[in-house]
Amino acid sequence: MHREQPMPTTRLQASSLSIAYDDTTIVKELSVAVADGRITVIVGPNACGKSTLLRGLARLLKPIAGQVILDGTDIATLHTKEVARRLGLLPQTSIAPEGISVADLISRGRFPHQKLLRQWSTDDQAAVAEAMACTGVTELADRLVDELSGGQRQRVWVAMVLAQQTPLLLLDEPTTYLDIAHQVELLDLFAMLNRERGHTVVAVLHDLNHACRYADEIVVMKSGHIVAQGNPDDVVTAELIEDVYGLRCQIIDDPETGTPLIIPRASPHLTVRR
Repeated sequence: MHREQPMPTTRLQASSLSIAYDDTTIVKELSVAVADGRITVIVGPNACGKSTLLRGLARLLKPIAGQVILDGTDIATLHTKEVARRLGLLPQTSIAPEGISVADLISRGRFPHQKLLRQWSTDDQAAVAEAMACTGVTELADRLVDELSGGQRQRVWVAMVLAQQTPLLLLDEPTTYLDIAHQVELLDLFAMLNRERGHTVVAVLHDLNHACRYADEIVVMKSGHIVAQGNPDDVVTAELIEDVYGLRCQIIDDPETGTPLIIPRASPHLTVRR
């Protein structure tokens, strides 16, 4: 079951936000407030604007209208390093410099904390070591990123974001390339960072059942708009899933957590095994 919580404050929000690629508007006059200290998951069908919204919240995309507010200030007016000290982004695809080691790549997460005259510190070393331990990549420290499997590389990128030690974590499909065991392991890690260390987490996920299990707040998008938002127990219905995804399903209680579990209706062409 999801936690009983007081009304949250917000450090990050979008106000009447519109974002376009060339002449195509993807996110359309969208307003959303990220609940501080909670896990918010953004879901929706392909090309509905989920990743575009996340990139806009992280200031990677400049809006054509509206604004993103971070700690009461228009994010567009903040210095890049200041933004990077407050929020960390795991993008959907990342490209590492050729020939870089795992430890060196993760160390780059400390860049926002570096000053012109400040050398590498024991705090930096501790942050990198903790990030590697959390993501299970310590034994890969001396390996080249180029040599790793897709799942290993994904965990290294997560470690780099964790090394930033930001209060806000924005994650664009963080379970990409991971098998089911590592997906759950990684989502459990983000839940721990939220529950025990107070990180606010915003994630784009494709797996609706993962979203229902881990989210305190779920944001459902369709065609660049938010069509539903709230606790998964209140928001996720068979009618909503059919409307947004075109999928007929039934909703049952997850036997492990009591959260909504989406079961697609079987095709009449399938043989039901008893």
